[in-house]
Amino acid sequence: MKKLLVLSTVVLFVTALLFNSCAEKKETALANKTLPWLHTDGHNFVDDAGNKVFFRGVGLGNWMLPEGYMWKFGKNGDRPRKIEQLVSDMIGPEQAAKFWKSFHRNYIAEADIKRIAELGFNSVRPALNSRLFLTEGDNPEFVNEGFQLLDSLVSWCGKYGLYVIIDMHGAPGGQTGANIDDSANNEPELFMDKKNQDRLVKLWVKIAERYKNNPTVAAYDLLNEPLPENTGTAEKYKDKLVPLYKRITKAIREVDPKHMIVVEGYNWANNWSEFTEKFDSNMFFQFHYYCWGRPDHLNSIQQFLDKRKELNAPVWVGETGEQGKAIYWATTQYFEANNIGWSFWPWKKMDTENTPYSINKPENWDLIAAYSRGEEKPSKEVAQQVLDHYLQNIKLANCVYFPDVVNSLFRRIPVKIEAENYGPDGYNVSYFVKDTTKKSEYYRTDEPVPVEVMNFNKKERVSQQYIRLTEGEWTAYTVKSAEEGNHLVSVRAEAAQLPASFTITLNGVKKDVDVKQADWNEIDLGGLFFQKGENQIRLKVDKGTLRFDWMDVK
Repeated sequence: MKKLLVLSTVVLFVTALLFNSCAEKKETALANKTLPWLHTDGHNFVDDAGNKVFFRGVGLGNWMLPEGYMWKFGKNGDRPRKIEQLVSDMIGPEQAAKFWKSFHRNYIAEADIKRIAELGFNSVRPALNSRLFLTEGDNPEFVNEGFQLLDSLVSWCGKYGLYVIIDMHGAPGGQTGANIDDSANNEPELFMDKKNQDRLVKLWVKIAERYKNNPTVAAYDLLNEPLPENTGTAEKYKDKLVPLYKRITKAIREVDPKHMIVVEGYNWANNWSEFTEKFDSNMFFQFHYYCWGRPDHLNSIQQFLDKRKELNAPVWVGETGEQGKAIYWATTQYFEANNIGWSFWPWKKMDTENTPYSINKPENWDLIAAYSRGEEKPSKEVAQQVLDHYLQNIKLANCVYFPDVVNSLFRRIPVKIEAENYGPDGYNVSYFVKDTTKKSEYYRTDEPVPVEVMNFNKKERVSQQYIRLTEGEWTAYTVKSAEEGNHLVSVRAEAAQLPASFTITLNGVKKDVDVKQADWNEIDLGGLFFQKGENQIRLKVDKGTLRFDWMDVK
């Protein structure tokens, strides 16, 4: 009996070991789920099986390179080194070091990456500051913390199926001479001193050696937004840009032949005049797209489409955002209609409504912000309390989610569809108007659908736009639904005069609507049936002249 008990114990022990081993292997396999390798093919990104991959991502700004505007700081805190100095001045070097360790650990954590994947994004673009990876001074050394943060990010992204496009946002010496690259002396010293270029090459080789066998890393973004024109630096140094790109690429290829290379034009990524060839067989080109004009205006991307044809390489939008939901819908629709992937900037920032997540501003934060503008320094106790509160607020669980931002980017319900965001496919497909000779004065100025402006506030830079259609004219929209079912729909409209009526058609099913009052009002259409996947909506004026502001699909 004793032998049986001993034998049973051994069996149970071995079984437990095997179970735990299997569980550990399963967990390891989950944590190291392998994404397919990607490469360029003509104008597309494809995996090794030839399947096309389309990037829809977010930029991880303010994490490894803090930006003053996301802290609501003034000129004394407009870039990482100045923010670091402010924090150290307020709470002392020892507590400041602890603050930054916690900040880096919590600003982007596994919970963020899991949520990014859940929302439907498939890639991230982390903005790197070279100082977090390589020290400054005469004898620079590699810094473990930066690589550990990047390792964690790549591991999480592999686990949740996201690609990583590594962005050198702040190069040694600075590539812009502005705050966004952590410039020390407001000069693009990367281009002024060869030793800074040597350090950049050294850092990229180190990164490439680290990830050369990891397909989760999709591409290396060699340099963010180099050489602005408005400071004169572009004219001085633009001839050095492509040679530097070629040098970095050559050095990377000596250790890593597989990963894609992406390069940006000068003047905030958008002047491509220096690009005359595709100098690597696995590279693509990047521009940034911000529509900051008021009233709202959808900027043309034709110059980049023309250059794509010339270079025969994919084109990608590395940054877009920092605006409002109407523009978000329009821009991603515009990009995707032209086979261009995108990365929204940024994932989260403080006290905002135009990002997927907003960080709640801590109590007394304005005292710290005032210090960054040269005003009185808060006491150490107050500053510590505010910064500790901030470290809690940056955790995703404590942030505020804005589904309307994300749904506008993906053009999916529930969402408010602005009337001016009709489809991108042109006359008799996305719209019909009687007079095609006169182009719209606002918004989509190369198309004839009349977009008009109301409530334009120049001081607050706020505008609201609508379209005007007459009898027989129509606009069409495409919206996605995760599942089939009824959704409440309302339309905000105004009639030039009564009687007036319109028809809304959803996937071929029509609903006639009489407009019963002339001024702006929200017309409740009740529940309409949406199918899973893409849904086609058409607004057609049957009688009179109508102005349409939006459709709201609950």
